[in-house]
Amino acid sequence: MKTYTKHNFFKHTYCEFIEVSEDIFMNNTAHYKSNSDSLYHYTPEGVYRYSDHWGRVANCRWKLLANDDFKSQVNHLGFSKWSDFYAINDTEKLFYLEVDFEFKKVNFKHKAITNGAEMYLFTAQEAQKRQKQIRILLKEERWAKYYDQDIEDLRLSIISQLISTNKTLQELKLAHK
Repeated sequence: MKTYTKHNFFKHTYCEFIEVSEDIFMNNTAHYKSNSDSLYHYTPEGVYRYSDHWGRVANCRWKLLANDDFKSQVNHLGFSKWSDFYAINDTEKLFYLEVDFEFKKVNFKHKAITNGAEMYLFTAQEAQKRQKQIRILLKEERWAKYYDQDIEDLRLSIISQLISTNKTLQELKLAHK
């Protein structure tokens, strides 16, 4: 497994930063400021990132695991250990989808986070595409008006298959008619 440091963590990586109090960063100076005004402070354990944009960052996919007050385009401080960075590329199937039906949320995660569990894997691009499709299935209802089935049962069935097969959403919807 590749070892990440302040010299290479920003090159084609996936990482989940944990939101931390901004007080931590106020007492430390930034070691680096990016062209998009993100600030970075390095420690032997990991990196602090103070930024108003998360998700797709240049050639990386960096998520912020934040509290309920998270707002896009507002600066938040996240921390990640060097050991929590994982290599990504556009061709390998490295990501799986995780759905919370109760809160109607979907996320994709790197396979290294599974703790050995078997998950159906997608490329980063395919995982992101399916994540978008699932968000629509979870939030909207008009797509289900042509089905003679309870919408919650339909959602559960289609989404469960969408995260565990290479079949397209259209194929899965047709199979339920």
